[in-house]
This record gives sequence, C-alpha cells and structure tokens, in this order.
Amino acid sequence: MPNHLHDALFAPLDGAATPFLILPDGTTISHGAFFAEAARMAARLTAAGLAPGDRVALQLEKSPAMLAVIAGAIRAGIVFLPLNTAYTPAEVGYFVQDSGAKLLLADSARAGALAAAAGGARLMTLAADGSGSFAGPPAAAADPAPRGPDDLAALLYTSGTTGRSKGAMLTHDNLLSNARVLVAAWAFTEADRLLHALPVFHTHGLFVATNVALLARCPVLFLPKFDADAVIGLLPRATAMMGVPTFYTRLLEDPRLTRALTAHMRLFVSGSAPLLAATHREWTARTGHAILERYGMTETSMITSNPYDGERRPGTVGFPLPGIEVRLADAAGAPVPPGGTGVIEVRGPNVFRGYWGMPEKTAAEMRPDGFFITGDLGQWDGDGYLTIVGRAKDVIISGGFNVYPKEVELALDALPGVLESAVFGVPHPDLGEAVVAAVVPRPGAAPDPQALAAALKDGLAGFKRPRHIAIVADLPRNTMGKVQKALLREAHAGLFVPQRPTAT
Repeated sequence: MPNHLHDALFAPLDGAATPFLILPDGTTISHGAFFAEAARMAARLTAAGLAPGDRVALQLEKSPAMLAVIAGAIRAGIVFLPLNTAYTPAEVGYFVQDSGAKLLLADSARAGALAAAAGGARLMTLAADGSGSFAGPPAAAADPAPRGPDDLAALLYTSGTTGRSKGAMLTHDNLLSNARVLVAAWAFTEADRLLHALPVFHTHGLFVATNVALLARCPVLFLPKFDADAVIGLLPRATAMMGVPTFYTRLLEDPRLTRALTAHMRLFVSGSAPLLAATHREWTARTGHAILERYGMTETSMITSNPYDGERRPGTVGFPLPGIEVRLADAAGAPVPPGGTGVIEVRGPNVFRGYWGMPEKTAAEMRPDGFFITGDLGQWDGDGYLTIVGRAKDVIISGGFNVYPKEVELALDALPGVLESAVFGVPHPDLGEAVVAAVVPRPGAAPDPQALAAALKDGLAGFKRPRHIAIVADLPRNTMGKVQKALLREAHAGLFVPQRPTAT
C-alpha cells in the first residue's frame, strides 16, 4: 500500500551511498544510512505503543536523530509535533494535552522538568547522539503504513500571540506538493549543497529546507544552529543557503563576507520574517548576489517567491508560486481595487486542513470558496510583485484613520542613523490609538527622537506620524526573527492612558 509522503521523500533513498547530512565534525550520513535509521525509528515508535494516526511530540535539539524520528513517524503513519526548544514545561504540557499525544520525546537534560508536562503521555528521552531511553534494543523494521495525500502528517502549533496556540493540521500532500514546487521554482538539483543552519521545529528549516534537499537528493551541510564563524567557514563548500533576515545582517557585520567568499554560490533565500530592503541592497553590493525573498506561513508553507530567473525586487515577496492562487480582499471578502491594501487570501494544495480541535476557528478563517484568510495585509505593485505591509491585527486606527505600520517603518528606516524600526498602536484617550515607534540606531549613531519626528513631516500625513519615538537597543523577536509587536504594545500601553494598578 502507498504512503504518499514516505514514497516520495524517503523510499528513493533506500541503499543510496550518496551523501545526505554532512556534520560539522566531518561525519557524513548517506541517504541510504538515513533511510535505514528512519525505518528503525518507525519501529521504535510502534514498539512504544503508537499506531497510525497517533501523535508524538518532540522537544529535541536539532540533530540527525531528530530528523530520523520525523522520517520514522511519516513511515509509520504517526503524526508528529516538533516543538520549539525554548518552550517552557507549562507550554509543552499544553501542546501535549491539546494534541492528545501518546508519546513525548525530550532531551535527557529536560526529562526531569518535563515529567509533569507529559501528563498522560509516555515520556522518553533521545539525545543528539541517538542515545536515551527511546533508543533501546534494535527493533525490526516494518513496511510503511498506508497513508494517502489527505492523511494528516504533522501538527505545527502557531505562536499564540493573539490567543492560545492553534495546531495547524498539515497533510501528506500539503508538504509534498509545496516541496515539489520549490525544487522546480528554485532550480535545486543533486549538484547543490545546501547550508542548513535553521531550526527543524519550524516550517522553514523542516518543510522548506530539509524537504527540498530530500527531493533534490542533494547533500546538506548540517549545522546545529546559526553561528557566523561556522557559516563563513562552510560557505566555500555550499551552493545555496536558506536563512532568516538575522542571518544576513549578522554576516554583513563580518569583514570576511566578500564577493570572493560567495562567488561560487548559486542562491541565497530569506524568509520567516521581513527582510529590510536596505539589507537586500547592502547584501547585493557586498556579495554580488540578490537575496531571494519568499513568503509563507505555518498553515500554508510557501505561498509566493521572488523569481529565480528575473528581478528579485527588494521589499517584496514576489509572485504566487505555481498552482497557488493569491488574492487581496477586504474584511467582507470583496476584492480590493488595484493599488489598494487588502488581506492576503490563498488557495491551493499547500493550504492546511484546519486547526486541531477548533472547527469554529477553522470555519472563521476559511472562505466558502476554499480561500484561507492569512491575516497578513498586502499590496500588488504595477508589475505583479506582492508586498507585505503588516498584519491585519497590527493596523492602527488613529482618529478614525487607518495607519499601516509598514509604511511608517519604511520612512523611519530610510533616515540617517536608523538601523530598523517597529511601529505599533497603543491606547489613546482622544484618538483611540496613537502611533508609536521603537527605533534601533545603527552602530555608533545616536538619533534624536525629535529630529526623527521632524524628518517625517514631509513624507507622511500627520495622522501617520508617531506621537512617540522610543530609542531601543533591539526589537523583541521570536525564534525565527519576527518582531513581537504584542510585547511592544504591552510595554508602552501606558504612554497616553495611565494604567490602573492591579488589585492585590
């Protein structure tokens, strides 16, 4: 019987001597060896009492062993939940309970703290070197469990910044269809060597980088995490790198980043958070390469991409990927006229099946015609490139006027001495919301908030200009580099409306 994702990603690896994972210490794991280890992991999951359709939660450090567990889960028809290693035991407990996971796999160092979080799930350990209680005696490999395109493969929980975290249900074909599109769109072949410094509990590092490499059958230079020294040391051996904007800004700070260092590179991809247009231009000037920025989210994997062949336009996320429909709509779902700002909606084989255990939430974010409401705001330019201008929840309504933070951020970022900014709304007694900006200065610069405010007068209408500019050392970000505006709003909530003391 077929197993949709396993048959495409892993079955062709059986017996292959070609290199798959190249580790920092020089160890190479072949495609065939990885396939065999994934089969053993599948058998161990079954021996631990899991059956097709059951869930396994993983809070593990990035390692070949973690990847093999995920591949084994796919082979066994088990749904996997990769969890951020920064999650607290309380957060892990929520994910395990909400998903009904039967097994929680954790690093040995976390096992004690996670004992209570496991609840009714079995807790087992697995270290990066493959040791731990889950390793156990070798188990006989069984045939792959039958699984079709619409069967559930993974649950990925959203960050929960607007409420409790939601488990996005991703099917075998959600993952496979998107990987196939990306391999073609970005021209990956077995001749590539992908530099992989991303985490593998997230869509970017797991479903984009790893799955693309598996389908292309190319080797992966596998780093446990981003380290500028390690990346610079490996760049001469790579042909492609996928990263978040922070990767590129940190590399730009290093004088070793030169055209000579990157001359042989074929592709640099950025995603998971907005890439500043200034960073895009600086990278091109420094290396001769234009970063390819793309757009996606947990519920949809990748949606749009700047072209591989053609202009990669700074500040945009390019065009809809083949087979994926994208439209801009107002709150009622009506099309937005050309040049307008609207909520991005998407339909295609990449769109998830819904939120785990939340049918009402799923229904609220799906149009009757099958389009998913992303909550991101976008604009098309005259050439069909899409620009993300913010989240619908981040729109500031000040004195009855809509203020799109991205427009104000672009104006601030263009001013001398400004490295980056984040614009958000806070309560105001007269306006409802007031525009506030947090500004990070460039190294060695000391921009004056009043001077910055004055410099915005010629380019922005009065209602768009910040009523307060805070100079900060850095912006709060999540693991993938996205600015956490909820934290900024909370920190500045009392600027114009005094906060009442909490009752004790």
